[in-house]
Amino acid sequence: MLTTVLRGLAAASLASLLPLTLPAPAHAAETLPLAEAVTRLPVEVESRDGYDRSAFRHWNTGDIPDDGCNTRHEVLLSEAVEPPVVGSGCRLSGGRWWSYYDQTWVTSASGLDIDHMVPLAESWDSGASAWTAQRREAYANDQGADASLVAVTARSNRSKADQDPAEWLPSAAEVHCQYVAEWVATKLRWSLAADDAEVVALRGVAAGCQAQTVTYEPAP
Repeated sequence: MLTTVLRGLAAASLASLLPLTLPAPAHAAETLPLAEAVTRLPVEVESRDGYDRSAFRHWNTGDIPDDGCNTRHEVLLSEAVEPPVVGSGCRLSGGRWWSYYDQTWVTSASGLDIDHMVPLAESWDSGASAWTAQRREAYANDQGADASLVAVTARSNRSKADQDPAEWLPSAAEVHCQYVAEWVATKLRWSLAADDAEVVALRGVAAGCQAQTVTYEPAP
């Protein structure tokens, strides 16, 4: 975004009112090599005790509550390669999407699922069981990071289900580096743990992804 340059005197006056040092942003983004990012994950035993999908309210009214579209629709609009027509009640028609899990073009919104990069059940196992209902809702509708929610074919999403990378990776091998980086970024963003088998799998993929980086910003 372009900003107006302050004139010399105004800038000097403003500087005199500011502290000598400014605090760092509370939630600064960080970029790491994938292999290093994996080491940042806390390793813990996972438990699904008490899990219920309804503990994660979704889809809510999304990032723009007055647009008549819920989170699912907003993600579809954001990720469309060719934008759909938005009708009454945020009904989408037309449009074109790229499902990167299986390298497939999709031309109907009804053929897409919105995948939680780290599935709701997996997040519960990894730390979300201790969250408030409000934080679980924020997680389930997170549009603050591109990797958190992704539009993919229904068949690829349902093949993945609630499995972690020790159990499932996309059918397109050429996207494994990207997928694992986005998985790790999401866990780091939400301070979620990983179990032993998961970490072994993540390290195995990362070993073949020397150029892959992970960028994440802690969730508010």
